[in-house]
Amino acid sequence: MSKNVKMILAVVAFAALLAGAAVAYNALANRSVEMPETQAQTQGGETWSGADFTVTDTQGNPVRLSGMRGKPVVLNFWASWCPPCRQEMPEFDKAHGELGDEIIFMMVDLTDGRRETVETASQFVRGQGYGFPIYFDTQGKAADAYGIMNIPATFFIDGEGRIVSSHVGAMSGAALQAGIDGIMG
Repeated sequence: MSKNVKMILAVVAFAALLAGAAVAYNALANRSVEMPETQAQTQGGETWSGADFTVTDTQGNPVRLSGMRGKPVVLNFWASWCPPCRQEMPEFDKAHGELGDEIIFMMVDLTDGRRETVETASQFVRGQGYGFPIYFDTQGKAADAYGIMNIPATFFIDGEGRIVSSHVGAMSGAALQAGIDGIMG
């Protein structure tokens, strides 16, 4: 075989590999999955079924997920550098504006201190004019508690602390509403 034929075959094989990777990424990135029930935890005499964690709010105060018990929670993991996260933010802001009194929106920024800082995340949210509250996972404990491997990732938790469903990848307004409908008692 000539050098040119070998080169063409190598390019075709590489293109096929890239196309396969793109198809696999798209298939996995936009899937909704049911989360298995996690072990119940007791917090102050009440049972919380989901994994619990503590993050900080914009004033640096600790906020515990189990402290939200009693209301449904939309828990979203994101970062300002993440294009799919940025894509879905307007839908979350709209839903928060409409349902913020009925549902708690925990928009948890994965703050690693290098690529993402409290300042960059805060500037992004302010710059876009979003009204939902943001929380900072500066130690990675929230991401660890929920096994976050890819962002954005959203969990829908009912008022009793049970994870009803989750979604990995950017959410459309319809997908967000379907998740919300599943936790509204």
